Amino acid sequence: MTDTLTDTLTDTLSDTVTDRIRVIVVDDHAVMRAGVVALLTAEPTIHIVGEAGDGREGVGLVERLAPDVALVDLRMPVLDGVAATTEIAALPVATRVLILTTYDTDVEIERAVEAGAVGYLLKDTTREQLADAIRSAARGETVLAPKVAERLVARMRRPEPVALTARERDVLSAVADGLSNAEIGRRLVIGEATVKTHLLRVFAKLDVSDRTRAVVVALERGLLTRP
Repeated sequence: MTDTLTDTLTDTLSDTVTDRIRVIVVDDHAVMRAGVVALLTAEPTIHIVGEAGDGREGVGLVERLAPDVALVDLRMPVLDGVAATTEIAALPVATRVLILTTYDTDVEIERAVEAGAVGYLLKDTTREQLADAIRSAARGETVLAPKVAERLVARMRRPEPVALTARERDVLSAVADGLSNAEIGRRLVIGEATVKTHLLRVFAKLDVSDRTRAVVVALERGLLTRP
């Protein structure tokens, strides 16, 4: 009877561990790494199976342990977080990379996502938020810190950068001076039809329909300067 009870308890504990999300923490700052591990140890659905002090060690851990989620810092020696993410994404394992960093610039976010990270968190996140993010990442869902999500939304809402050619700027500057198409042609030594072509291209780039609005928008966006 005792053996049967022991076997049952052992099987139950084994199943519990198996059901937990297996996570590794990759961070070159030992104190920060220890703090993250301490936070997550109390989570019943998460099991920390390894730690690494740089990206190269992290990739090695993924190869050996095939964890469900790798929490990876961005800036580390030997191999940084982006390079490590790229290598992990190329491995024949189902490990999801979740970036955990202090950096939230557009460039850093884009590099991490392009490398294959499923999420991007900042180190000011709470234990509950971190645990929820790990569970979401394990399911393959995209996870973004609120500040990161706000930056991406703001960037998507910004107008696409527009570039005017030198000749288009010359034509628009002449328009700002109040010249007609014929007068612009004489100033720039080009045909009036060519002036019209340049203006049409400017209208299309700036999404406007008249000369005055073209000048106003160009000035607002810094594409045209006036003395």
